[in-house]
Amino acid sequence: MRFLLLSFFFLTISIPAMAEEEAATPSAEATEAVEAVAETVPQPSIAMHGAVKYKDGFTHLDYVKPDAPVGGTLKTHQIGTFDSLNPFIVKGTPASGLQFIGQSLIYDALMEQSYDEPFSMYGLLAESIERPADNTWVAFTLRPEAKWADGKPVTPDDVIWSFNTFMEHGSPFFKAYYGDVEKVEATSDRRIKFSFKHGDNAELPLILSQLSILPKHYWEQDGKNFAETTLVPPLGNGPYKIGTVTAGRSIEYVRNPDYWGKDLPINKGKFNFDKIVVDYYKDSNVALEAFFAGEYDYRTENTAKLWETGYNAPPVKDGRIIKEEIPHKRPQGMQGFIFNTRRDVFKDPKVREAIGYAFDFEWSNKQFAYGGYKRTDSYFENSELAALDGPPAGRVLDILEQYRGKIPDSVFATRYEPPKTDGSGNNRENLKKAMQLLDEAGYTIGADKLRVNESGQKLEFEIVDANPLFERWVLPFIKNLERLGIKATFRVLDPAQYQNRINDFDFDMTIGSIGQSDSPGNEQRDFWASEKADVPGSRNYMGIKDPVIDELIEMIIQAPDRDELVARCRALDRILLAGYYVVPQWHIDYWRVAYWSKLGRPDHLSNLTPGVIDTWWVKPQ
Repeated sequence: MRFLLLSFFFLTISIPAMAEEEAATPSAEATEAVEAVAETVPQPSIAMHGAVKYKDGFTHLDYVKPDAPVGGTLKTHQIGTFDSLNPFIVKGTPASGLQFIGQSLIYDALMEQSYDEPFSMYGLLAESIERPADNTWVAFTLRPEAKWADGKPVTPDDVIWSFNTFMEHGSPFFKAYYGDVEKVEATSDRRIKFSFKHGDNAELPLILSQLSILPKHYWEQDGKNFAETTLVPPLGNGPYKIGTVTAGRSIEYVRNPDYWGKDLPINKGKFNFDKIVVDYYKDSNVALEAFFAGEYDYRTENTAKLWETGYNAPPVKDGRIIKEEIPHKRPQGMQGFIFNTRRDVFKDPKVREAIGYAFDFEWSNKQFAYGGYKRTDSYFENSELAALDGPPAGRVLDILEQYRGKIPDSVFATRYEPPKTDGSGNNRENLKKAMQLLDEAGYTIGADKLRVNESGQKLEFEIVDANPLFERWVLPFIKNLERLGIKATFRVLDPAQYQNRINDFDFDMTIGSIGQSDSPGNEQRDFWASEKADVPGSRNYMGIKDPVIDELIEMIIQAPDRDELVARCRALDRILLAGYYVVPQWHIDYWRVAYWSKLGRPDHLSNLTPGVIDTWWVKPQ
């Protein structure tokens, strides 16, 4: 994940006096010290690799309208419910708009990411960032004008308290993401220094700048318990304050006219709505009809069939609602049927591979999506980080050779590709291959026509999800599994129950996605690391425990440059694909967007996100 902005504070390094005859030829130690001074000059921005796009003194981002109209209300929607205004903990389902990485509506981070370059951060709460050449620490200097909504200044104590609280009481994500931080301390009334366990984590300074900062004085008063859910609107420091909250049904954000950072270049042209309202719906069909009735203003459509057939309403036909497809270059990650390998039924990779042959994507895509989807075949889909076709070569091969004998031999032959069909609905050849794999795995057809192994383990499992719209995709899959002698059922849970079961890894198979950024790093620990496989609330949904994958995660985190990062991600991609941890599903490389014509947007949008809440506006009457 990438959204970072760092500020540098000058670090004075004492260099011992040299004898006059030595001054003409500095010692190696003196040279290194001088270089260290140069490397730690405070800077207003930082890039993961190379130089930042926007130089000191820039006035606004290229994908905003700097003089956009300000005012009006944006109404949006979500499917499901919420029961908490604390997004930082495992408990509860937080309301939309409270995300804890990057700039949320109510919390500012130390720095903010631009969305038209791979991974660069620009100062927000922090006016500067500094990092030494050996990358063993990073320091941020807070802006003197940075304030909470109650008018009190943002201080180093707030930063330190936020970090330590997240690490102790927050989601397991924080320990994975920031695990290489050794200590955090204040070195002045505006400067905070994070010291690292080692200097190999190249992205750590940037992802620390993504840290949402919370007010220590607010959370420590009146006996508040940070580890518990709450529906009391918390104090923030961002562009909006929480207004009316109706638990589970709606939440509104009201623009703070006294927002301290409204004139910063990184914020120019953003946060143009006076009010943002998020309404929650239990049923997606009801939500669509509400959109046509003008109950909310903007939606991204995730269902291909609805996009093709469901937008024939009068407001679309007469132009009051604008329907458009916006191309993007956003990495798509992996969406698929996720195996929980903690379950005995999915321990054998051959069983997982066989089950993949039962999903007839080509037929389903034609029947249910009008051919609108592309098959996903990479954990870094739609990016240069995805493994290339054919056998590995060059630097990727060099990396994989280190682990020959410890990883599947198939990694060296070719890249895994999901099984294909001709789309006719006749999946016979693929089912034959699946039967052969199941035979090899020791599963034979029993008297009840279900496959069973020598231990009496039957091949049966439950697929759970919170979205009933997936049923039409799942049922043909289940039918093909039945032909293999596998019993599968599909169960739709309410969102809260579903989230609790996923957090506790209480499922056999689910439908999910694991997103990726253009610059992967520390979050990979939460996805695949062995240490996270048994931590409730982590995103290692599959239960992966593989020392080779653990090593590759650290190699990605420590990648010294972009080329090496790409090679290491491609190597990891091949190994993950060869593990058959998911049955890959689909993706699209454009946004399906529909919105009422009262909304305006910049002519040029970021390739990574349309940025509706950030950069759009209500047109003046």
